Amino acid sequence: MINYSYVCNMKISQRNFTIDKLNVVAKIFKTIAHPVKLEILEILEAEEPLDVSTICERISTSCETSMMSHHLTKMKDNGILHSQKQGKQVFYTIVDRQILSLFDCMDKCMML
Repeated sequence: MINYSYVCNMKISQRNFTIDKLNVVAKIFKTIAHPVKLEILEILEAEEPLDVSTICERISTSCETSMMSHHLTKMKDNGILHSQKQGKQVFYTIVDRQILSLFDCMDKCMML
């Protein structure tokens, strides 16, 4: 039997989520639920806009450009990132930087 006990230091507040909002949040979580995608957000948090090649250079794991493009496109298609083409390069930025507050929540959560 596994005992899951953890302490979360986050302030408990009254939340009033509608089913529509919960669906949007679930879609966001599903979209970014990959270590590479989370690291992309961290990289873009520090500096943006960045192109695919630069993100590939800065990521801690080896990731081919084609796979990186796939991750970035998926995040763009789901409203997490914005892209702007300049010549042959595509540069990415975070649509709403509030999403970065998830990292603060993860950092404070004793579950991790």
